[in-house]
Amino acid sequence: MARLFPMGITAYRLAKDTGMPPTRVSQILKGRRRITADTALRLSRYFGNSAEFWLGIQNEHDLRDQQDELSEERDRIPRAVQPVRTQAKQCADPCADCDSLNMNIG
Repeated sequence: MARLFPMGITAYRLAKDTGMPPTRVSQILKGRRRITADTALRLSRYFGNSAEFWLGIQNEHDLRDQQDELSEERDRIPRAVQPVRTQAKQCADPCADCDSLNMNIG
């Protein structure tokens, strides 16, 4: 199998070093399997970054896939409320709730 990373690590080596089955690594690389919490923890330990990093990559991938698949259906969903940023700008009476809302959205 071809080298996967600039560090010269193969999928087999990654699987062996992290204790994951080689099929899991191969399926993830082919986009046929998701990165789970278990996999994210193993990869974070191996590469020296966070599990959240790996789960974030998976979430971004999932969102892109779903946006492509559901774009027309999603466009037909009506908005129930105004976006939060619009609501904060319309807040006429300064109060603790308005101040905290403005702080949270910048």
